[in-house]
Amino acid sequence: MVSYMKLRIIVIDDHTLFREGLQSLLSRHGIEVVASVGDGHEGIRLAQELQPDIVLLDMRMPGMSGLEVLKQFQHLKFEAPVVMLTTSGDERDLVEALRNGAKGYLLKDMEPDSVVAALREIIRGETVVAPNLAQILAKVVKGEDPLESEVSPLDSLTPREREILSLLAEGQSNKVIARNLGISDGTVKLHVKAILRKLNIHSRVEAAVIAVEQGLRAKPTYTDS
Repeated sequence: MVSYMKLRIIVIDDHTLFREGLQSLLSRHGIEVVASVGDGHEGIRLAQELQPDIVLLDMRMPGMSGLEVLKQFQHLKFEAPVVMLTTSGDERDLVEALRNGAKGYLLKDMEPDSVVAALREIIRGETVVAPNLAQILAKVVKGEDPLESEVSPLDSLTPREREILSLLAEGQSNKVIARNLGISDGTVKLHVKAILRKLNIHSRVEAAVIAVEQGLRAKPTYTDS
């Protein structure tokens, strides 16, 4: 087991002030920051060269994101635990980080003592996440995929209703949709009413917003000019 006093860490984070503050915090707890950089590529190079006990990695970085750095570490079969230290409490970020080999997912608003305690658990072989994200970790450990359980508001729509919704999102009128799909105006109106009812909304604009948020796009429709 690594001695706490000899724990060596590399910090990869694009915020200089945060890196300096974190380095000061860790040093007060007997943890040595052997390198502190703001660039993912440089962080990977130094991690291979210096072989730290832990790499602390930010999720949101320009250029090479934290997730891309994490994947590169996996590709290189880097043995030291890599721990995300981020402002993002997004469930998707957490799950993607764990899927790609992160041994911890800590939030920057955690108490300093909690961060240090988490690092000590991680170096003992534990996987640690911020307390308010622990439920998600439990699902991942059980082999569940928390993201698969998310229900899309579009799940209740039929394929034809999805098609019409995607055309609504493009700003097409009922007449244009009817012409493009080869159906009557009345049929389009019935479908639009069903879409609004199923999505529990009251206007075409709200429907269009939901379509865009869910990434629904129409396939190109070609008509004679």
